[in-house]
Amino acid sequence: MMMLDEEQISFRSASLMFDGVEDYSHQIAEMIGLRNESSFIQAGVRTILDIGCGYGSFGAHLFQSQLLTMCVANYEPTGSQVQLTLERGLPAMVAFFTSKQLPYPSLSYDMLHCARCGIDWDQKGGIFLIEADRLLRPGGYFVWTSPLTNARNKESQKRWKFVQDFTQSICWEMLSQQDETAVWKKTSKKSCYSSRKTGSGPSLCGKSHDIETPYYRELQNCIGGTQNRRWIPIEKRETWPSRANLNKNELAIHALQPDELAEDTDSWKTTVNNYWSLLSPLIFSDHPKRPGEEDPSPPYNMFRNVLDMNAEFGGFNSALLQAKKSVWVMNVVSMSGPNHLPLIQDRGFVGVLHDWCEAFPSYPRTYDLVHAAGLLSLEFAKPRRCTMLDLFIEIDRLLRPEGWVIIRDTVPLIESARALTTQLKWDARVIEIESDSDQRLLICQKPFYKRQSSY
Repeated sequence: MMMLDEEQISFRSASLMFDGVEDYSHQIAEMIGLRNESSFIQAGVRTILDIGCGYGSFGAHLFQSQLLTMCVANYEPTGSQVQLTLERGLPAMVAFFTSKQLPYPSLSYDMLHCARCGIDWDQKGGIFLIEADRLLRPGGYFVWTSPLTNARNKESQKRWKFVQDFTQSICWEMLSQQDETAVWKKTSKKSCYSSRKTGSGPSLCGKSHDIETPYYRELQNCIGGTQNRRWIPIEKRETWPSRANLNKNELAIHALQPDELAEDTDSWKTTVNNYWSLLSPLIFSDHPKRPGEEDPSPPYNMFRNVLDMNAEFGGFNSALLQAKKSVWVMNVVSMSGPNHLPLIQDRGFVGVLHDWCEAFPSYPRTYDLVHAAGLLSLEFAKPRRCTMLDLFIEIDRLLRPEGWVIIRDTVPLIESARALTTQLKWDARVIEIESDSDQRLLICQKPFYKRQSSY
């Protein structure tokens, strides 16, 4: 399935069960009632959670239609689906779906996809399906491709019958079944849960369980999200890309005014332009153009995977897309600050909650650009159980050789950070910010070098 094409590796398919990922995606679209996969955006689908994504070919194919597919899979010491997906320049992170709640708020994704992903959805009383329901937005789709959906023996038929009955009890409607693929649609109506037969399916969670910060909490055996003001059917949301701005009513849910988001958007637009004007000469001073080619403008062939360590409203992500940079951004919301991840997800971006005193759930050398604005002030304004050096070592682990780091913070913290870059052997420079004398930019590059052998 991996083909060498001149100097590049191409991926013919995500799995042997598909004739081709294009045909498979087209089949799913038709099962939903759409003409083809390019109509997903118009149907309200923008973000997709792909559980066990194989080579990431499903997400790679949909990326060209402006669909963001986040791959999650277990950690594998020898390298896994997550590592390969990130190498291809696609969103992915290590996550254990069967043990804890994923670090995403309720009602985060428009579609969940599982193609022979290894999850036994009929086990533990259907609790994994309840977690899938928690992550799905109202009106969202659950796509499952498995031999179990086309079962022949009695045991498999029993398991398949359980899934069919359980999904009905949590108010999912089966839209279609073709070959080994089945597609369900989560209800958009809260009244469906109260109209169920007595004792049918799991109960509704209390208000105390309907939380937005499920940072690796235990799986819940109740239906959540119905008490949340973010319960908005996907077909009633703005379509992408206007969805990135959100309307007045949706902003009110997040306690924001339109002028606040507009001001943030304008500020980041200017900031990104400044970043690129600074990075361009730095990048190409060490990367002479190939014979007969013009210098490509960053991030072409330079940046693809971007990590924003303190994403706030997702403004950096939004500005990069407005500037038509061919990148995707992992928006990280720190556990030390306000939780704006629901807002980021509602804007059609992808992100995760994280404690920066812990290792980030990714493989080494998986990001081309790491960005942190105000993170040092947030994390080290008070004593923490980790040090700034611990944080920088983690950044070094995540960063590819010749990758870049942009840090914006107060002058004292930037000076402390600049001293640490010497220990990590990063090339670094401090840049003054004309509009703010109290802050500085620290721009660093991780060098490409091999350690000397000790033999």
